[in-house]
Amino acid sequence: MALRLYNTLSQQVEDFAPLEDNVVRMYTCGPTVYDYAHIGNFRTFVFYDLLRRWLRARGYRLDHVMNITDVEDKIIRNALAQNKKLSEYTAAYEQAFFDDCGALRLEKPERLARATEHIPEMASAIQKLGEKGYTYCTDGSVYYRIASFRDYGKLSHNDFSAIRAGARVDVDTYDKADARDFVLWKAPKNGEPYWDTPIGPGRPGWHIECSVMAIQYLGETIDIHSGGVDLIFPHHENEIAQSVALTGKPFARYWVHAEFLLVDGQKMSKSLGNYYTLRDVLARGSAPETVRYLLASVPHRKQLNFTFDGLKAAATAVDRLRNFKLRLDEGKFPPGKNEKLAARTAEAESRFTAGLDDDLNTAEALAAAFEYIRDANIAMDSGEFRAEDAAPARAFLERFDAIFDVLRPSAQAASLSDSDVEARIAARAAAKKARNFAEADRIRDELLAQGIILEDTKDGVRWKRK
Repeated sequence: MALRLYNTLSQQVEDFAPLEDNVVRMYTCGPTVYDYAHIGNFRTFVFYDLLRRWLRARGYRLDHVMNITDVEDKIIRNALAQNKKLSEYTAAYEQAFFDDCGALRLEKPERLARATEHIPEMASAIQKLGEKGYTYCTDGSVYYRIASFRDYGKLSHNDFSAIRAGARVDVDTYDKADARDFVLWKAPKNGEPYWDTPIGPGRPGWHIECSVMAIQYLGETIDIHSGGVDLIFPHHENEIAQSVALTGKPFARYWVHAEFLLVDGQKMSKSLGNYYTLRDVLARGSAPETVRYLLASVPHRKQLNFTFDGLKAAATAVDRLRNFKLRLDEGKFPPGKNEKLAARTAEAESRFTAGLDDDLNTAEALAAAFEYIRDANIAMDSGEFRAEDAAPARAFLERFDAIFDVLRPSAQAASLSDSDVEARIAARAAAKKARNFAEADRIRDELLAQGIILEDTKDGVRWKRK
C-alpha cells in the first residue's frame, strides 16, 4: 500500500510519490527566532520529525530544507529595544531552539537556511518579479500586486475576486482573509538594520524568504511543503504567488499542514496564562520523551488539546512501552515458538504500517502497538510466550521506536552509572537476605529518588530509569 497524504491544495488524500527518482525534496517552515519556541510550535516540529522518519522508513531519501527566520518585524523591534545587533539577538534564541529540538529528539534537516544569509538572492528575485510586471514601488518599498496573479487564493480556497485595488500591508503578518498587496522589500526606518542592494537599501519581507530559499536549494517544483495551518494564509498563499510568478511552474506538489495545539481547550496565549514553552513544561518535572509522545499521539490534522493530565497519561503510556521492552530483554521464556503469537506480531506490524501510511495516522499506529503489547503480556503471564517469539517482538518494538523514539530515557544530570545501580541492587538483596528489610527499603527509596525504578519479579530484580 502506498503512503497517502492529505494535500491542502486539492483537499484530498493522495498517493504520495516524489517527482524524480527516490528523493523527497521537502521544505518546512522553521522558527522565527525572536523568543523561545512554545509547545504549539513544537507540535508542528514533532510532526515534521515523524514525517521525515516515516518517509525514510518507506525507503525514500530525503533532501529536507528548513528555514530560520532571523530578520522580521518582531526581531528588529526586540533587538533595537535591547540595543543589540540583529545577529547577537537571534543567536541566543536559535541555539535555544536547537537545544529544545535535541531534548525532543528531533532530527536536523539536511539543510538549514537562514534568511540573512540569502539577502542578495532575495533582492534578485524581487527584481525579476518587477521585470515581469508583478510589483510596484512606494516610498522605497516594493509590493507584490496580488491582482496580477490569477490563481491567488487557490491554496486557502478563499475567493479574492473582490480585492480592493491598491490596498497594501507593510507588516510581516496580518489578519486571515485580509487580502492585500504584500511587501516584498521594506525600506529602512530610522535606526533599523538594512542591506544595500540593486533594488535599494532595506530588507526582505517574510514571505519572499521561503520562496527564494526553497527554489535555490530544492528546485522550481518541490515535492512537499509543510507548516502549521496558521501559515496557509497569508504566508503559503503568498509563497505560491511569488514562486509561480518567478518560474512559471507549480511550486509544491503536496502541501501538508499540522493543526493547532490548544491548552485546556483554549487557544494558547500569554494573557490567559496558558502559554508554555518546552522549558516551562520540563521544569514541572515532565521528561522530554513524555512531551514528544503526547505531541505525536494525536494525528496532525486533528487539534491537540494539551493538559497536564494528558502529560501524566503520556508518561503512563511510555512506561508501558518500557516495561514491555524490559520483559523482552530480561525475561526467561520456555524454548520453542508460538505460531499464533508469530501471526499476531505480523498483524501488528501490518496495522502499524497501514496506520502511518494513512496520512501519518499516529493514533492508529499507537493502537496497533499497544494492543499487541497487551496480547504479548498476556502470553508472557500464561507461559505461552516462547524464546523464539522474542526476536520478532523486539524487531517490532525497534521499528516502532525508530519513528516515535520514546523508549530510551533521557539522561539524568546526576544519574548513577549502571554499575553503581547494580551494586546497590546487590546490597539491597544482601539486606533482604539478612532480613534487614528497613535497609532494603531505604536502598530502594534512595534509588527511586535518583530516577531508578526497581521491579521484583520471579526471575529476579529488573530496573529501569525514569
